[in-house]
Amino acid sequence: MLHLKNEEPFRDLRSWLICYTLTLLLLTLAFGGQSHIIGPHQPIAALLGDDIILPCHLEPAVNAFPMRVEWARPDLSPGSVHVWQNGWEWPVHTHPTYEGRTSLSINKLKQGDVSLKLTKVKLSDEGTYRCFVPTKSKNSYVQLVVGAVSSPVVNITGINTSIRAVVLECESKGWYPEPEVLWLDGEGNLLSAGPTETVRGPDDLYTVSSRVTVEKRHSNSFTCRVQQNKTNQSRETHIHVPDFPRAKGKAKESEELKMADRSQREGTSRERNNTEEEKLKEHKNELRRSVERRRPKSSCSD
Repeated sequence: MLHLKNEEPFRDLRSWLICYTLTLLLLTLAFGGQSHIIGPHQPIAALLGDDIILPCHLEPAVNAFPMRVEWARPDLSPGSVHVWQNGWEWPVHTHPTYEGRTSLSINKLKQGDVSLKLTKVKLSDEGTYRCFVPTKSKNSYVQLVVGAVSSPVVNITGINTSIRAVVLECESKGWYPEPEVLWLDGEGNLLSAGPTETVRGPDDLYTVSSRVTVEKRHSNSFTCRVQQNKTNQSRETHIHVPDFPRAKGKAKESEELKMADRSQREGTSRERNNTEEEKLKEHKNELRRSVERRRPKSSCSD
């Protein structure tokens, strides 16, 4: 009996400790004292004009609707991008370039998702964003990379009949950041091309162009690929070069030269005839004036 009585205090102590631990666990889950702010591990890439989501959430998930959530860019002044507090958006002191373009989802806030939606992305939006929940005293950073792309245009700009080759030109406008241009043959092999010409416009977008001389072979199919590794974007255009025989090319070139020479001779002949006609007309007018001067003037007598 004494042994059982001695164990009762310890049994009560164990029960109390279990209840205390469970209570702390429930309070932690209820108030989110142990929640962390989690962001993406990789940069977020967006294209010019897109609508994108900058991810950020609380883990474990707790209701963030009544909390204060701040999104900012440390490199701007003012640096505030979006502020949510007590169930309302607070646009005060928000940077002008973000006005009307940012929002948080109410439904997602209640699930601990404080991700920022950014619409109509601009080139100036590129940068590092800070996701901050003051009650947690912790923050997360999101890097946004903005790009712009366009499909290249390929044209045949020259023909070398002596070696049965053509000159291809590829041009693509409206890229950001600056891309690179690659040429490939029908089998996917890289071709040796001249240096890429790059022009940056007043809108900060790049125009690139490149030329390559290719021989007519295999399927005569070639590809111009424009790519930007930072934004993981690429665009390409294919072209099929017709197989013109060398003789036909020379005959056509000779015929064009003959036609140009004939046209020049005919033009010269027409100019010569027009000049002769004008001289003859002027000579006739001069004779007529001379005859009129020699006629005696008539006089009247009483």
